[in-house]
Amino acid sequence: MRIVVQRVDRAAVDVEGERIAEIRRGLLLLVGIAPADAGVDLGRLAGKIVTLRIFEDDEGKMNLSLRDVGGAILAVSQFTLYADTRKGRRPSFVGAAPPEVARPLFDRFVDALRSEGVDVKTGRFGAKMSVELVNAGPVTITISSEPGGGYTPT
Repeated sequence: MRIVVQRVDRAAVDVEGERIAEIRRGLLLLVGIAPADAGVDLGRLAGKIVTLRIFEDDEGKMNLSLRDVGGAILAVSQFTLYADTRKGRRPSFVGAAPPEVARPLFDRFVDALRSEGVDVKTGRFGAKMSVELVNAGPVTITISSEPGGGYTPT
């Protein structure tokens, strides 16, 4: 999995001009899924995200987690995180899981996030979405289940 974690003051998703989800202070997660991600410990990954200390305390230090600040999550599936741009000018997305593999994994990941006791909203899987956000900081962190990606599966 490849996840772009953005600390936000607010974020929202529209589909065909209709607002389908929105949060205030919290995290926007752009989630890319690969075929090999069936073995990822989604519960552990969700726990890591919810407890990342990337919110500022009273002294301005990133010392608080999403749970500490009572924030919410907006999770959006984004296969383009697996774009391969090494050849030519048109990205290849062969590294992304097909929808029939990615959707159940994305749903299980969202369930794992919710089991952490935080409010989780989502975009609409497979839809053309407009994502609006106000990045707070800005703070943007990438997490990957791949070796060296900031997440250790064990």
